[in-house]
Amino acid sequence: MTKIAVAGGSLPIHLHEGVSDAPTLVFLHYWGGSHRTWDPLIDQLGYPGRMVTYDHRGWGEARELPGPYDIAQLAADAQCLLTELAPERFVLIGHSMGGKVAQLLAARRPAGLAGVVLIAPAPAEPVVTAEMQRQLVHAYDNAEAVTYSLDRVLTHRPLPNPLREQAIQDSLAGSTPAHEAWALDSIARDISGPVARIDVPVLILAGEHDGVDPPQTLSEHLLPHLTTATLRIVPDTGHLSPLENPRALAAEIRAALDHSAATSARLL
Repeated sequence: MTKIAVAGGSLPIHLHEGVSDAPTLVFLHYWGGSHRTWDPLIDQLGYPGRMVTYDHRGWGEARELPGPYDIAQLAADAQCLLTELAPERFVLIGHSMGGKVAQLLAARRPAGLAGVVLIAPAPAEPVVTAEMQRQLVHAYDNAEAVTYSLDRVLTHRPLPNPLREQAIQDSLAGSTPAHEAWALDSIARDISGPVARIDVPVLILAGEHDGVDPPQTLSEHLLPHLTTATLRIVPDTGHLSPLENPRALAAEIRAALDHSAATSARLL
């Protein structure tokens, strides 16, 4: 683990050093997740380039960083990471909340951006209601609430016990202000205007049985704003696909990487 300077302090990051000059993969986790969320996917990818994971401000190892905790600040933190590491080329890989952060950052067209992978992303054009937000803010109040969310909302099939316990711990490791920033603010922000500026290829991976951001929602409220995007459905998977079906995710991402390498495309 190393640390980079961000507003209000330092952000711990985890570097997975590569052995090739392939684009750096930068992973942004979901609301309730952590850098550990990506371990199963990274294990399946077998990627030869450098990879970076970290906890968002207000979560886990970054819990003590001061606010604000909205997606604009989270995107600014990711930009600090990129400025510090200075990759020649990189791909943003964001899941759920991290997917919306990735959209906002990609819309700013940072130098070196080669592509974006959005896994069950929160759509640029929000569909959440005020009542849903009031319920969401209490989704991680305690272990019982997290367990309910995992079993009834977030997953299609049971997670292996170690990953289940990890998911519970990670969800409880976020600060209350970080919980509220997403549930009461960022999830409802309409960023479809900026997102339309994204000019690199985007791969959207939607879980077949996702009850949070299902394929139809992404087709209607995200895809129309991304002229460079392709949407693919990950079978037998709910919202937490990096934990539920990392093998299928890895296959989709590897295929995109291999295609881009073979065709010299800018993406992936």
